[in-house]
Amino acid sequence: MEAIRLDEYTHKRFVFFSDPDGLPLELYEAQAHSNTLQKMRPFRWLTESVRSGSIASLVMMPLGFLFKLLDLRVGYYGPKLAAVLFGEPTRFVLFAQHLVLGWISALPLLLILVYRSSASAPTAVGAVYGVGYYAVVNSLLLPLLFGDPTPWQLGLSFVYPSLLVHAVFGASIGFTCRRFVAHARQP
Repeated sequence: MEAIRLDEYTHKRFVFFSDPDGLPLELYEAQAHSNTLQKMRPFRWLTESVRSGSIASLVMMPLGFLFKLLDLRVGYYGPKLAAVLFGEPTRFVLFAQHLVLGWISALPLLLILVYRSSASAPTAVGAVYGVGYYAVVNSLLLPLLFGDPTPWQLGLSFVYPSLLVHAVFGASIGFTCRRFVAHARQP
C-alpha cells in the first residue's frame, strides 16, 4: 500500500493499494454529509414537527384542564388570539389553532435538539425549552401584543399554571422526537 496522498485540486485524501490479484485499487475520500438539513429533507422535519407537536399539544391539555378546574389562569391567550384571527371561534377552531401552534412551536425545539443540545437528555432540554417559550411568548410578547399586564405583575398564581403546562409541552416533544433526533445526528 502506498502512502496517503492529497489531491491538489479537490483537497481530498486518496491512496492506492493492490487487490489479491495484484490489480490496483484506489480509495478516494468522499464528502461527508455534515449538514443535517441537507441530509434530512424538509418534509421529514415538518412531519416530525407535526407528529411531536400534536402529541405534546394533547399531553399538555389534561394539566391545563386541571388548572382550569382549580380556577387558575391557563390557556388565556388561545381564545384571545383566535378572536383576532377568526372572530368568534368555535371549540373546533380553538382546538385546531392549539394543534397548529403546537406544530409551529415544536420546530425550533427539534432544531435545538439536533444541533445544539446533548443527546443524553432531550426530555430535560424540552422542559427547559417549554419554560423559555412560556417566558418569552406567553408572559412577555402576548401581554405586550394585547396590552395586558404580564403574569409576573399579576402574581405567582398567574405564572405557575401556564409555566408548568408549557414545561410539559416541551418535555413531551423532547421525549417523542428521540428517534428523529438520533437519526438526524447520524453521520
